[in-house]
Amino acid sequence: MVTFPNAKINLGLDVVEKRPDGYHNLETVFYPIPLQDILEITVTKEEDAPDYTFTMHNAVFEGDNGDNLVVKAYKILAADYRMPKVNMALYKNIPTGAGLGGGSADAAFALKMLNEIAALGLDNSKLEEYAARLGADCAFFINNKPAYATGIGNILSPTTCDLAGYCMVIVKPEIHISTKDAYSLVRPAFPQTPLVEITQKPVAEWKGLMKNDFEKSVFAKHPSMEKIKERLYSMGAVYASMSGSGSAFFGIFDKEIDIDCIKENFPGTFCWCSVL
Repeated sequence: MVTFPNAKINLGLDVVEKRPDGYHNLETVFYPIPLQDILEITVTKEEDAPDYTFTMHNAVFEGDNGDNLVVKAYKILAADYRMPKVNMALYKNIPTGAGLGGGSADAAFALKMLNEIAALGLDNSKLEEYAARLGADCAFFINNKPAYATGIGNILSPTTCDLAGYCMVIVKPEIHISTKDAYSLVRPAFPQTPLVEITQKPVAEWKGLMKNDFEKSVFAKHPSMEKIKERLYSMGAVYASMSGSGSAFFGIFDKEIDIDCIKENFPGTFCWCSVL
C-alpha cells in the first residue's frame, strides 16, 4: 500500500501565553498543501522477519530509526493491538526542519495506513488521539483539512478558509532554526483580532493584519531570511510569511508562477510551487 503524506503551512501564528508546564499556547491556521512525501507499507509473511523494518530515502534521519515518527506510529498501535509484520519505506520530498509538518504528516498517514492494513476499525477521532501522542500537530493530518488550531496546536476546529485557485510557492533556505532561538524575542499576548477571523477576509487584506510571532526572533538572527519574504512580495505575492518556526517561507499568488522563475530568484534553496 502506498500513500502520499502532504505538507501544511501555518497561516499566521500567535503565541498567546506561556503555560505552567513550560510550553506555550498559540493560535494558528493549518492549511494542507500538495507537497508530498511517499510512504509505502507492505505486510511480510516471513516467519523470521522482525516486527517491522523501516528505510528512508532522499533524506538522512539523524538518530536511531526507532525514533522516526513513522516507526513510533507502528509502535503506538502495536502496544494496544495485534499488528502484522510490515516493511515501511519513506521517500522524502518535504524538506525537514522547515515548519511544514513533514514528519507529523508521515506519522499520521502511517497511522491511517496501518489502521487499514490491520483492519483495526479505528475512526478518525481515535486516530487523532493516537496522533496527538506522537506530536502536537500530528492530529491535524488525520482529517487533513484546513483547521484553526489552539492549545499547543493540538486543539482543532474546522475553518472555511479556502485558497483554491491561488498559486502556492514554498522557499526553504539551508538554515536551521532552533526552538530556543524562535522563542527568544517572543512576548506572548492575545491578538486584537483572532486569527480565524482574519482568514475569513480576502487574502489581499491579510498583509498587515496576519503575522507570525516567530519572525521577529528569526529575522534578528538571520537577516537573509527577511529578504526571502521581501523578495516574495516583490515577485507579486498577495501574502507571504514564514511557516511555523521556519525555516520555510510561503508566498500566495493570484497568478500561476513558473518554477524556473522561482529558482532564479532564490538560487541554492529548495523551491516548490503548485496551484491549489
